Amino acid sequence: MIYAILIIYIGFTFWGSLIGSDNKEATPESYFLANRSLTTLSLFFTILATNFSAFYFLGFAGEGYKIGYAHYIIMSFGTGLAGLSILILGTKIWSLGKENGYITPSELIFGQTKSRSLSTLFSLVMIIFTLPYLALQIVGGGYILENLTGGNISYQLAIVLLTLFTIVYVIIGGMKSVARTDLKQGLIMIIFMILAVLLVAKDLGGISKANKLAANIVPALFSESGVGDHYTPQKWFSFIVFWFFCIPMFPQLFMRFYIAKDLSHLKKSAILYAFIPIVISILPVMIGVWGHISFPDLTGKEPDQILPMMLLEHTSDWFSAIVMTGAIAAFMSTLDSQLLALSTMITRDFYIPFSKRSITFKREVFTGRVLVAVIAVLGLLIALNPFDTIFDMGKMAFSGLAILFPTALAVTRFNLTKPNFAISSIVVSLFLLFGFYYKWIPAHWTFGFESFIILIFVSFIICFVGVRRV
Repeated sequence: MIYAILIIYIGFTFWGSLIGSDNKEATPESYFLANRSLTTLSLFFTILATNFSAFYFLGFAGEGYKIGYAHYIIMSFGTGLAGLSILILGTKIWSLGKENGYITPSELIFGQTKSRSLSTLFSLVMIIFTLPYLALQIVGGGYILENLTGGNISYQLAIVLLTLFTIVYVIIGGMKSVARTDLKQGLIMIIFMILAVLLVAKDLGGISKANKLAANIVPALFSESGVGDHYTPQKWFSFIVFWFFCIPMFPQLFMRFYIAKDLSHLKKSAILYAFIPIVISILPVMIGVWGHISFPDLTGKEPDQILPMMLLEHTSDWFSAIVMTGAIAAFMSTLDSQLLALSTMITRDFYIPFSKRSITFKREVFTGRVLVAVIAVLGLLIALNPFDTIFDMGKMAFSGLAILFPTALAVTRFNLTKPNFAISSIVVSLFLLFGFYYKWIPAHWTFGFESFIILIFVSFIICFVGVRRV
């Protein structure tokens, strides 16, 4: 049964990629941006599906297990704020992209500032800090497939199979394939997670009883600060505002601002994005909290697998297989978008500008397809030996991307007259990021806030010295 469900899902997704392909229209705008033609529903689900990934399914459940319901409040409302940043930043990115034909984030930065140094640095930081997040999707898929098959498919084999499958359908269809697949995978993700919560709760005696049992075991799971007073007021502030800055800087999301058919579709998608995360973020956190009933005393990386463990414990094998297939769909909907975004950026930001030969549209698209495979293999190599927990891997990647927000805002909404200040803001923030991560800088220098808040603050201060109000 489990293998039959997986085969059906693979066939379903591959068929969608064939429909999405259009070899007669192999131009950069068609392959990389789906001809800037997405309407509200397709655009919203491709934004949602590409953001709610392994970090959502496994990371949220794992943090729910370790910290409690406080994690839901922080993540849901913080993520919902990204809807506002889409309205502030994304709409301007769409307008500039439509007017000037920009395809990558770096093209916008260069086009508006004429600084090749700034645009190259901007692109490099995006690529470098997206790779760990890309690997995180492969890690999550490997955990799920290994659990789902009872270890018959090992973690190593699982991540290889999932990576190869994703490479194939992204290469075939490009953005059209990815967007069409994201719509289906986004719907699958939401429906199956709702059913998962209902069935696990039913087996535990109902939602109310499950919460009471968990509260009796670890009362702090229900406190506003979480287990061990994890969320201090400074951390509450840090995570609530963090997503506003980092989510638009995911290259796969930045490029999705270009692909709306018109501005009204992007605005409607932003409004939906402000509310839907508040509804769906609770689902994996609930299962993570209830995990203490069936699997107490998990430590280290073990809580990252609490979702599949709970499903296998409290639902039928066939239903667990369906839900976990939905989780794999969520991982792949982010992985495919990241592969396409990074391959596009490397092709257009580095290969074409620095190539001494004439590049045709056909060769550009071919290069992008080759790079999809190369980047996927790099992600696979990272996934073979993952570091930290899923949440920590994500936080590291997000911090590196968030320091780009001040530059993007200065370029799109203000008149950045001195690009060197933006370059300095990024470089200084990178040094601080690694300083805090490797503990070269004392933790108390953050004054109780998460280190990424210090990075963003410093980046803003330095960058906006070079800004003049339009």
